[in-house]
Amino acid sequence: MRRRTSQILLLALMFTFLFNLGYSQTASKIGVVNSQEVLEKSAEGKKIMAQLEERNKKNQDTIAKLDNEINQLQSKLNTQRLTLTNEAMMQLNSDIEKKQTDRKRMAEDTYREMQEFTQRLFQKMQGELIPIIEKVGKDRGLDLIFDLLKSGTIYFSPTIDLTAEVIKRYDAAKAQK
Repeated sequence: MRRRTSQILLLALMFTFLFNLGYSQTASKIGVVNSQEVLEKSAEGKKIMAQLEERNKKNQDTIAKLDNEINQLQSKLNTQRLTLTNEAMMQLNSDIEKKQTDRKRMAEDTYREMQEFTQRLFQKMQGELIPIIEKVGKDRGLDLIFDLLKSGTIYFSPTIDLTAEVIKRYDAAKAQK
């Protein structure tokens, strides 16, 4: 009997809690922005992507040049192995190892620099976008705006998508400058 009373009391508390929770909440107005789409479709985002591609190509060209130098030294070592003195062969091996070390360091340095450069550009863009997104939210009377890229959203109604408007306003703000 005591167990049944406890269960009834627990159920009553649960219903009271759920009723109060549902009753106290008002419908929130929500919007979503796809930051990846803003990056891909806005004029400034396209500039950023072009800068990243340009720098990456420059870095890849530099690394390819080192690869070519290493290949030339290895080829020289392979073709002249029989005619080189021990001292010349040791020097050539040393040169190859030095170039390989330089290449490895170059690859690590350029990777780190690209990460930092990318982060700086994206942070700059985000700093410019936040006030625009906030303004769109205020203009539409929204309570909450999610970034689709970061929110883990699986489904949303296209009627709450603010991406196109954010892109339009962002492009307009950048054009004024």
